[in-house]
Amino acid sequence: MIELKNAEEIQLLKLSAELVSKTLAEVARIIKPGVSTNHLDKLAEEFIRDHHAKPGFLGYSGYPKTLCTSVNEQVVHGIPSDYILKDGDIVSVDCGVLLNAFYGDSAYTFAVGDVNSEVLMLLKRTKESLYLGIEQAIHGKRIGDIGYAIQSYCEANGYSVVREMVGHGIGKNLHEAPQVPNNGKRGSGQVLKSGCSICIEPMINMGTKQIVQENDGWTVRTKDKKPSAHFEHAVVVQEGQALVLSSFHYIEEVLGEKEF
Repeated sequence: MIELKNAEEIQLLKLSAELVSKTLAEVARIIKPGVSTNHLDKLAEEFIRDHHAKPGFLGYSGYPKTLCTSVNEQVVHGIPSDYILKDGDIVSVDCGVLLNAFYGDSAYTFAVGDVNSEVLMLLKRTKESLYLGIEQAIHGKRIGDIGYAIQSYCEANGYSVVREMVGHGIGKNLHEAPQVPNNGKRGSGQVLKSGCSICIEPMINMGTKQIVQENDGWTVRTKDKKPSAHFEHAVVVQEGQALVLSSFHYIEEVLGEKEF
C-alpha cells in the first residue's frame, strides 16, 4: 500500500534528502584518481554521523557499508573496497541516511579525471532522463508515464535501460511502495497521488540491458561489461509539478556545472 505523506512528514523527508545531498557533495570534494572507494565511504559515514544521523544503507539487509560505489560496468550496489579510482573511471555513488525517523536517498555518477567523451555523454543523457522522469511525477499521472519518459529518451539516444533494478517509494522505510521502473508504457500502472514520495533512479547502460550479479551477493554489473550510469532523486508527487527533495546543487558547486 502506498503511504501518502502529510506536510510535516514531507518536511522531515526534505531534511533527510538535504543531508544526503550534502554528503554526496563532500564525497565530490575528494573524488579523483588515486583515492579508494573505502576512503569515500569512511568520509561519508563520518559526515552523516557528525550531523546526528545514521547511514541508511549500513546494515540494511546485511549491507556492510555506508555508500554503494559502482565503478564503470557496475550498475548498482557496488561495495566500497580498497579499489583505487583511476583516471577515466566513472563511479556511481549512492547514499542513504536516516534522520528523525525518515530516510533520504540519492545517487550521482561522477567522472574521475579525464573520461572518454562517449562515456561522458552516457552520464549526461542519464542525468537528463532523470529530470524527464521527474516531470511525470505529478498528481493524476501513472507510474508508467515516468518509466516511458526515461526509456524513450534513453533508447532514442542508443542506450539500454536496466529492467530488474527499479526506483521505489521512500519514507520511514528505505524501500516502500510503489516500485518505480525506468521503463514503461504511457498511461499504465498505478495512479500517482499528491503526497506520494518516491525515488526515481535511471540505471542506463552503454551496451546491453542485461545484467549479472557478482559473487559478493550485492554488486550488479552489465553482462557485456560496458559502462553504466545511475542518477537518483527523491521527490514528492504534487499537483502540477513534483517537489524534488534531494539536490545536485551542492555537487555542482564543488565540481562546476561544466562537468558534463
